[in-house]
Amino acid sequence: MKKIAWLPAGLRGNLQWTQCPRAIISNTFPRGPGFQAPKNQFSTSNHLQASIAAPEVRFKNQGSEGDELEGGAVFNARLVPNSASYFTAQPIFTDDLLKLQNILKRYANLPVLKPGDAPRVAWRSLADYRNLVGETVKAAKYSKIVEVLHRLNHIHPSLMPQEVQEALNEYKRDVNPYQNQAKLGHVNTLGKALGVGRRKSSSARAWVVDGTGEVLVNGKTLTEAFGRIHDRESAIWALKCTNRVDKYNVWALVSGGGTTGQAEALTLAVGKALLAHEPALKPALRRAGCMTRDPKRVERKKPGHVKARKMPAWVKR
Repeated sequence: MKKIAWLPAGLRGNLQWTQCPRAIISNTFPRGPGFQAPKNQFSTSNHLQASIAAPEVRFKNQGSEGDELEGGAVFNARLVPNSASYFTAQPIFTDDLLKLQNILKRYANLPVLKPGDAPRVAWRSLADYRNLVGETVKAAKYSKIVEVLHRLNHIHPSLMPQEVQEALNEYKRDVNPYQNQAKLGHVNTLGKALGVGRRKSSSARAWVVDGTGEVLVNGKTLTEAFGRIHDRESAIWALKCTNRVDKYNVWALVSGGGTTGQAEALTLAVGKALLAHEPALKPALRRAGCMTRDPKRVERKKPGHVKARKMPAWVKR
């Protein structure tokens, strides 16, 4: 598929109508012919007249003999486009928005679900929609389509018409990321569960087993491995926030980065291993921040960049 929205303005104007694929195939839901427009929908050439415009109007020539045409005294009137939005800057987007608004107007009185109860749907991104229609649609305009889709998605599933379902499937992504499920950890025959965590350039592996609260990091005690109290608390924060400090033993291997990065990587590793023993602790661990990796990193050093404290102090004379 040619990404027409990324081309220069001069080339985009010539190609946006000839390279406009509207057929979309979904791997999740079957789709009907709704919203699938033929190729070159808005062209006015005589060659594609039969598929894109109303039938030509043929008049009998009432002029003089010099005005008669060969093969019969008839001439063709101007072509009439199928779409009323033909002369707008973005006719395909305008037609899509009007069609969705008309569907919403017809089914606006149907019962809806409470906020938060509707199924989570990942709609097509702005870049995907631009490549689909071949028009440089602005984000503010595409948000109008997404707003109507959200409203249609809240219609009760048992009463949702087929027309609404087809309209929603037209804008859904082929893969819904909200349907992905994380794999739970495994507890082996010895009662040990392995968890892996990373932070900055540090990585940690932790084995959690039923015990009395003993913690070893690279063969050292928690006090020997981490000199700062904050790092010690971060290493076993998953056990501390769930009141499981005296219930499990932890053996961990950490590498890379500094002590703070290793301690925060150990937080994720212990949390994932603890979740394998007790899956019901996931809401508490998530609220405590033991299930999500912190993506922040130190900004790289730029060549020729001097920090403010190293700048020379200029004195005005």
